Amino acid sequence: MKLDSIDVARASVEIAISSSRTMEEEQIQKLKEKGIKGAAVDIGGNLIQSIPKIIERAIIASRKTGVIKESHVYDGAVAGAAREAIMQVAMKANGLNVGGKIGIARSGEHLSVCIFMSIGLLHLNEVVMGLAHRSVPEHI
Repeated sequence: MKLDSIDVARASVEIAISSSRTMEEEQIQKLKEKGIKGAAVDIGGNLIQSIPKIIERAIIASRKTGVIKESHVYDGAVAGAAREAIMQVAMKANGLNVGGKIGIARSGEHLSVCIFMSIGLLHLNEVVMGLAHRSVPEHI
């Protein structure tokens, strides 16, 4: 079965919205059986100040789990998609603290990064999601 970009994007969303580490691991295993590699990483803090750290964590998680190989081409794809996803939610989170998760999924040449987070302001929380896709070579 050939997977396309929407399948991989859906997978990254499913990983990002998993509510526990156990659920996250189960989701990643189910996706692996379908031919989709996945990774997740928790994020938190002041969003704008944390952007470099969030991007770095996404790259490291992707490498450790085998979603990508260590290569500047793959690193750049993850970094670009993570940055784009962050920018989609940045306006709502500017100067505020956030907490959430990044879900990363890849199948073949499709790579997707989803950021799902809560933006805290006193007892009022906003929930936001950013999603980005990149095309990468299957083999380098």
